[in-house]
Amino acid sequence: MAKAETPETAAFSPRTTADLIGHAEAETALLDALAEGKLHHAWLITGPRGIGKATLAYRFARHLFAHGLDAGAADMFGGAPASLAMDAEDPLFKRVAAGGHPDLMVLEREENPRTKVLRDEIVIDQVRELSGFFAMTPAEGGFRVAIIDAIDEMNRNAANALLKLLEEPPSRSVLLLVAHAPGRLLPTIRSRCRRLALRPLPEADVAAILTRHAPNTPVEEVRGLCRLADGSPGRALALAAAGGLRHYKAIADLLSPLAKRQGLDLKAVNALADKFSGREGGDLFRLTFELIGLYLVRMVRLAATGSIDEAMMGEGAGMRALAGAARLERWGEVWEKINALAARAEAVNLDRRQVLVAALGTIERCARSHVP
Repeated sequence: MAKAETPETAAFSPRTTADLIGHAEAETALLDALAEGKLHHAWLITGPRGIGKATLAYRFARHLFAHGLDAGAADMFGGAPASLAMDAEDPLFKRVAAGGHPDLMVLEREENPRTKVLRDEIVIDQVRELSGFFAMTPAEGGFRVAIIDAIDEMNRNAANALLKLLEEPPSRSVLLLVAHAPGRLLPTIRSRCRRLALRPLPEADVAAILTRHAPNTPVEEVRGLCRLADGSPGRALALAAAGGLRHYKAIADLLSPLAKRQGLDLKAVNALADKFSGREGGDLFRLTFELIGLYLVRMVRLAATGSIDEAMMGEGAGMRALAGAARLERWGEVWEKINALAARAEAVNLDRRQVLVAALGTIERCARSHVP
């Protein structure tokens, strides 16, 4: 999906978001560590994309800056803070939101200065800058904090350089490492962090966040978007901004002939492929492949469990019919092939039309296999 900010996703940027719904347990773990004087130097915050990991990291960073070296101390009434919340109008909140706090450094994928294109990974030069940052005394007398969003987007050289920081952590420093897929990390990195796992949110919480940050979302679409988001408010907002539910229905309609043991509607395939040209076409291409993968995942889940929370009326019937054409292992292989094809298309700039035709052809061949 496109990285360009929309009004919805900009409003929900982790750096500028004051609210965090559904992760009180994780906040409590951070506050307890402070209160007990056992604040670990590196926290690995894990969970699916878009559920609030980076938002939590910024909340904790602001808390540390607000309270300095007394961040874990009890207040005048004898109790430690019960929350990491801070008013969005607080000057400190605004400084962090604007990227203007001298004791905060954020590592995320950056634009390549030569190509002017966003890199696919965090590179070693960025980690070297982080080493210099931690070598300096905190400018405001408290902690120096680094947020890496996301550590599983680091290349191997950058990860090895980070490992040296984790092995010899500077004093009064805290690393907050956001990880969408912690299994990809070096075991030596995982072993040097305290893990904080965030879980997908209930549908009601996702709906509350979606309606708050994207109030123009039609009421009849909210439930479907929440079900496609699978517990991730960030994903729900991104799908809402991209017209994801409408595109998801188009994907289902495109696959529906296969469920009836018919061939693909090539006119419909070509009509979709015609929209893939140009920069905006690239965004639609990525969204299309995300939704094809999502449809297959939901289909396999339905076939395996026997039930599904429908994102749109009639979704389950079409999925059942298509899933019955082959064993679940075959559908899993199709999902893997399509993901690999989409990744390769992005990496080497393959013809988008041909990539779509190849992906749908893979699904069609599986649907025609009729393996009991």
